Amino acid sequence: MDTTVEDPAGPPALLLVGSSGGHLAQLLALRPWYERWPRCWVTFDTPEAVSLLTGEDLVPAYHPTTRNIPNLLRNAWLAVRVLRQRRIAAVVTTGAGVAVPFVVLAWLRGIPTVYIEVYDRIDTATLTARLCRPFLSAMLVQWEEQRRQYPEATVVGTLL
Repeated sequence: MDTTVEDPAGPPALLLVGSSGGHLAQLLALRPWYERWPRCWVTFDTPEAVSLLTGEDLVPAYHPTTRNIPNLLRNAWLAVRVLRQRRIAAVVTTGAGVAVPFVVLAWLRGIPTVYIEVYDRIDTATLTARLCRPFLSAMLVQWEEQRRQYPEATVVGTLL
């Protein structure tokens, strides 16, 4: 796992943020889109995530995030450090809880933020999307039906 600090004068990078498991799998499905740009990942330090991101720049986040205020604060401090130490062109996330501090702090710094709602929440909005929504540059959904919750969203189709 490469946790070295990027040269702030280096090229801007995408910051791909997501919980491990399905959230990470949906971000990985974007590989044809992001592979041409420098990037940094923020996800949980699980064996699966580390294996899937071998050779990538990975910053481990704190988990669990659900109803865990101490880890929310730890991840907020992590977001401050990452966004200060690196030139981030945009934050792209599929959630879940780990995304909130990164989206809010990126928005405060004027960095574009993109949220992709997960494919398996068609009839209701996820809590993370509802929390991040006021701070987003773009909201993307995978099903036309999801636009009932997010009328401003762009339908990009299923990622998996």
